[in-house]
Amino acid sequence: MNILAVIPARGGSKGIPRKNVRLMNGIPLISYSINNAKSCNLITDVVVTTDDEEIIGIAKLNHVQYIERDSTLAEDKITLDPVIYDAVYKIEKKKNICYDIVITLQPTSPLLKSKTLVTAIESFLSDDKDTYISVVNNPHLSWSKNENEFTPNYKERLNRQQLPPHYLETGAFFITKREFIKPNSRMGKNVSVFEVSEDEAIDIDNYRDWILCENILKRKRIVFRVDGHKKLGMGHIYHCLTLAYHLTGHEIMFVTKQQYTEGVNKIKESHMPYMLIKNDQEFFQFLRKWKADIIVNDCLDTDEGYIKILKKLVKRVITIEDMGSGARYADAIINALYEKDLKNLKYYCQQGNLYSGENYICLRDEFLINEPKEFSKEVKKVLVMFGGTDPSNLTKKLYHVSLELHNNYPEIEFYFITGSGYDCDRNNIYTRKDKNIFILNNVKRVSDYMREADLAFTSQGRTVYELASLGVPSIVLAQNEREQLHTFAQMKNGFLNLGLGEKISNETIKSTFKWLVETEQIRYEMRDLMLKHNLKKGINRVIDIILKED
Repeated sequence: MNILAVIPARGGSKGIPRKNVRLMNGIPLISYSINNAKSCNLITDVVVTTDDEEIIGIAKLNHVQYIERDSTLAEDKITLDPVIYDAVYKIEKKKNICYDIVITLQPTSPLLKSKTLVTAIESFLSDDKDTYISVVNNPHLSWSKNENEFTPNYKERLNRQQLPPHYLETGAFFITKREFIKPNSRMGKNVSVFEVSEDEAIDIDNYRDWILCENILKRKRIVFRVDGHKKLGMGHIYHCLTLAYHLTGHEIMFVTKQQYTEGVNKIKESHMPYMLIKNDQEFFQFLRKWKADIIVNDCLDTDEGYIKILKKLVKRVITIEDMGSGARYADAIINALYEKDLKNLKYYCQQGNLYSGENYICLRDEFLINEPKEFSKEVKKVLVMFGGTDPSNLTKKLYHVSLELHNNYPEIEFYFITGSGYDCDRNNIYTRKDKNIFILNNVKRVSDYMREADLAFTSQGRTVYELASLGVPSIVLAQNEREQLHTFAQMKNGFLNLGLGEKISNETIKSTFKWLVETEQIRYEMRDLMLKHNLKKGINRVIDIILKED
């Protein structure tokens, strides 16, 4: 079975000058179709038909044959039928061979996958059809126009997914039996279509198509390895979701341990694609199959062996909040919650791969668009928020404190925002309107409640940066000793930090609250210190680090 692939590429493109030889993501556009044809073992010969010397040079560079097309076959109005016939006739004569099948491969479909082409040829060989045409299924509600009116091309209005198939030719490939190659036709009587994906269907006709294709070709496969559970908290999950939402256009996959149901449920809720694993070995097996370009590892401290295995499996490894021995082997360490001069991080700096401090904080979208309210002289609303799981149960501690504070401040409202991993019923925490205490679980837009707060209680994680972005004076109680290493939450930045939450007495909390409520000037200065920080650019810096080319 002799199969010929013909790639028609003239030099006189007007929509995009020199289109076929321009570099698309680093290589000439025509090279994509040449490489597809050369990589297919079913294709016997490949020939480029052109009128252009530059295209001939690229054909030679790629070690494929070429046919010099007559200028009359390179005019704007000439269809492909006589061009393909001319190429087939000349190459058969030159090689003294008769082909059984001729495939037209357009150079303007750089996203066509070689695997798709092979599958289409195999299907054609096993079928009794005369011709295969590449198509994309693109059902839409459409209309036609006659002389007097517009009329619908459908019987009833349905959602796109419910509409009948509507196949559009993509031009990516056209497979036909040799006997149907004529000067004015390439199509047999018995025709079928071969469906390709929407990406592969893009045919470059204008600059918009070019930009779209180039962006798709630059798309990375990115794995987020992250867990969320009662002890660890949910901040890592929220952080990785924030990054993922800003990597639109790239292929994202979350990998998390199946036993940590709090984190699994949050990822499911986000509708991001995910993979469940039991242990690191299953993770490594997944990476071998999925062929990721980048991994973002947000599971705290790593060891040397773990990161070295990742580096063998993935080109670029980013690790988050990592103070382990493995971090120095990563391509980048993003420790936004820690300061650069932390002693056990000093040796990272020699590698030039450590990015630490507030410049790399990633605010969620809602905080990027929300703005602080004007300063309130009186404290009317207090926000209490200790994360998605609150491992030290500081929520319960503050709940009892607020019940006592109500006696002295009956007009102040306390809003407790708890996460999906916190069990209010088990802790006997519920709304008490008579005490102006309100319990809100798993709130979608936390920023709206933060913005209205005049004072807040929180732990020492990423929430402090969100509060700072909205200028909310805050009292901080750390969940654990590791959180205390997050040094942003200090008075110089507008926070009154009481230390490790479980060791702070209720009396200390109440006296601190009383002082701030009754000292307007201190709250104003705290707010002013917070708003001096520009935290909205951090997400862009981190995305640049993740996507950085070596």
